Amino acid sequence: MIRDEINRALKEAIAAGDKRRIHTLRLINAAIHDRSAAKGANGEGSLDQGDVVELLQQMVEQRRRAAHDYEQSGRLELAQQELDEIEILKSFLPQELDEPQTRQECQKVVREIGASGLKDVGRTMNALKARYKDKMNFAKASRYVREMLK
Repeated sequence: MIRDEINRALKEAIAAGDKRRIHTLRLINAAIHDRSAAKGANGEGSLDQGDVVELLQQMVEQRRRAAHDYEQSGRLELAQQELDEIEILKSFLPQELDEPQTRQECQKVVREIGASGLKDVGRTMNALKARYKDKMNFAKASRYVREMLK
């Protein structure tokens, strides 16, 4: 399970004294804890593997945006820190579909459910999430689906 891998990696990072990795792994654990507590407060229970994958994907996207912003403002050291964190986060994610595969699967689902406009984005994304919970970057997929349904 991903949570076990993260905790094992944290112990190894502490033993090795890798401050960047320790910091990032602690952020991941805190995010998982927060999301789990929020889900528990809603009476839904704890996070499953797919929920953790989705959370890690969101964290990667946040860091991509931050790295881009730092690069634009000339703060290259901070941009590099964000890029380093992305690599650590991605090491816990299952191999996801690449861009052409993601676009192809989005098109397939759009056809299968008969989506015809932006009003069907939610229904399309729900179908994609049901099929590819651990294998697709849904932030990217959402952009592709919106492009297809314009």
